[in-house]
Amino acid sequence: MLSRFAFRSVQYSRPLMGVRCSQTVAASGERAVTASEERDEVRFPRPVRAEFPDKVRHGFIPEEWFQFFYKKTGVTGPYTFGVGLATYFISKEIYVLEHEFYNGISLFIMAVFAVKKFGPKVAAYLDKEVDEVANSWKHEREDEITSLGDTVVAEKKEQWRAEGQKDLFAAKRENVALQLEAAYRERLTIAFNEVKRRLDYQVERQNIDRRIAHKHMVTWVIQNVLKSISPQQEKESLAKCIVDLRGLAKA
Repeated sequence: MLSRFAFRSVQYSRPLMGVRCSQTVAASGERAVTASEERDEVRFPRPVRAEFPDKVRHGFIPEEWFQFFYKKTGVTGPYTFGVGLATYFISKEIYVLEHEFYNGISLFIMAVFAVKKFGPKVAAYLDKEVDEVANSWKHEREDEITSLGDTVVAEKKEQWRAEGQKDLFAAKRENVALQLEAAYRERLTIAFNEVKRRLDYQVERQNIDRRIAHKHMVTWVIQNVLKSISPQQEKESLAKCIVDLRGLAKA
């Protein structure tokens, strides 16, 4: 009960402690996540973090208790119930008014004074701390969203590059086909040159064989002709040649 008193004074003042950390959604009705089309926002609304605690009376008694009695006993019902219950406990000595009771009254007065004196300052300090934590989480969330957005953009760019790889693959296949065609033509040229070289070798060999045979035949004929001429015929032939030369000289 004293903890309730620490949160709310009689005049519904600002709470002593930052109770905003008890919920999970941003203040002022701000939604923590983006609305989804699959969620029924009407029947299943998203929870909203309360900026202030529920309303109380006399600093610590919840307003819901008074509303509960008001529907059945009227305005004085809660007070009548409280006074009657306290009178019953005291008269039956269920609760004995010993020295601890009076110590409790003094502690209660000191607590009220502390709440009135230091409550707003402590509440402002705690609210500031809560705001800093909430802002840090908000910034981290925004940074994460930005990072994920950049990742999505980068992924789309990579997909676009992957689509461009198809044209690159086609160009590479065409280049490989051209290289194969060039290698085929080069080897075809090499084969042609080798065949031509061997054919030229055979032609040259046949020509050499023919020339050798012709030379051998000529040499053989000359040798046989020379062998058939006798020395006497050679002398007569030389004499005749000399006579012919002299005749030509006189003419």
